[in-house]
Amino acid sequence: MGHVVRMTLTGAAGITFVFVVDAANLFWIARLGDPALVAAIGYAFAIQFFSVSSGIGLMVGATALVSRAIGQGQAALAREQATATMIWAVAVQSGMAAMVVAFRHDLVALSGAEGEAAALAARYLALTVPSLGLMAVGLIGAAVLRAAGDGKRAMYVTLSGGVVAMVLDPVLIYGLGLGLDGAAMGLTVFRLVMCLTGLWFAVRVHDALARPSRAQLLAVAAPYAAISGPAILTQMSPPVANYLLTTIMAGFGDAAVAAWAVVNRLTVVAFGGIFALAGAIGGIFGQNFGAVRLDRVRQTYRDAVLFCIGYTLLVWAVLTGAFGPVARAFALDEAGRDILWAFVTVGAGSFVFAGALFVANAAFNTMGRPTRATAVAWARDGALTWPAGIALAGAFGAVGVIYAQAAVTVIAGIGAALWGWVFVSRLTPADAAQIDARPRRGYRDVNRYRRR
Repeated sequence: MGHVVRMTLTGAAGITFVFVVDAANLFWIARLGDPALVAAIGYAFAIQFFSVSSGIGLMVGATALVSRAIGQGQAALAREQATATMIWAVAVQSGMAAMVVAFRHDLVALSGAEGEAAALAARYLALTVPSLGLMAVGLIGAAVLRAAGDGKRAMYVTLSGGVVAMVLDPVLIYGLGLGLDGAAMGLTVFRLVMCLTGLWFAVRVHDALARPSRAQLLAVAAPYAAISGPAILTQMSPPVANYLLTTIMAGFGDAAVAAWAVVNRLTVVAFGGIFALAGAIGGIFGQNFGAVRLDRVRQTYRDAVLFCIGYTLLVWAVLTGAFGPVARAFALDEAGRDILWAFVTVGAGSFVFAGALFVANAAFNTMGRPTRATAVAWARDGALTWPAGIALAGAFGAVGVIYAQAAVTVIAGIGAALWGWVFVSRLTPADAAQIDARPRRGYRDVNRYRRR
């Protein structure tokens, strides 16, 4: 439990600070007094969520590969895999960035945005999405650090960029009067600093990256895709759900979408520990699975679920007490306050089950069953979210969107937690032997890297 808590809280500190900066960004935009600006960020968030989630899926794959190699004592192979996964991640994220920029107006229109809010959202995407390649470097750098058990420096990767952005954002948005453009500039600078910090720790501190060759890139592609492909599909399901719920919320006007944007920011700030948990325990699962310590795999699963329960109950109580100050800080109207109240009283509690789902998915992704994680995620976000959102929004209005999100999370979380526990309980040494980190054809320079 101590290792789970340390790795998770260091990861949570980094992730939470990123989203604190993001929430502060939204706060300064709200201070400008234009609801269309806040709504524009809400619409853009629903679209950017896709690209950021794909980056997290790529990070999951890198963590699984590198941690298993470390667990088997193959340091040279781990270094090669770290570099190759970073290059592939940059390529994938850059391709996705190009697609989002090219089709940004269509994507914004599909989210339900109209008029000024739609134009502003498209502009924000055009300015921020091209820096996704920089973010990919930082994410994989942090993944390599977590795979090595260095949660503290993995936290610093995001903290460093967040500190810079926290200082720059109010100056750019409010002080210089750049508004939405200033927010976009701050996000790009954050990603650049994150990229440089991740490289510094991975190369200068851990010597965790090896000079790549074409053969090594090709050798890593298949195992990396086998994990990252399903992991990306898994990570894509929350933004799909968010996108669908945003379109439903859009039917209640820009004020409702602005409140929804506040709820989204508050969610990731308050529950950074839950979101960080999957990445943190992925490395723990991977090292112990690679070392065939299945007793520790099961213990990690149990302790992670207990962590989810305790963390959520604490945060739920804090959010309920903070309702008034948050509503005033973001200048929410009466309808927006109703949406926020529904979240802090009902939606927040569902994160016990969201956390259990993340734990199960981390086990599936790391130990050879990534398609199960994909199935669980899409059952919640693809199959259940849309009909539940339509039904409950029709019955309760805009707050029904919050109720729908909570209801499907409870259902899917219980199912995933039970399925995951059955899976880890039945693991055998033969299962671990089938998924190893032995060098494959194409790794011709292992001895050279070992000498270095």
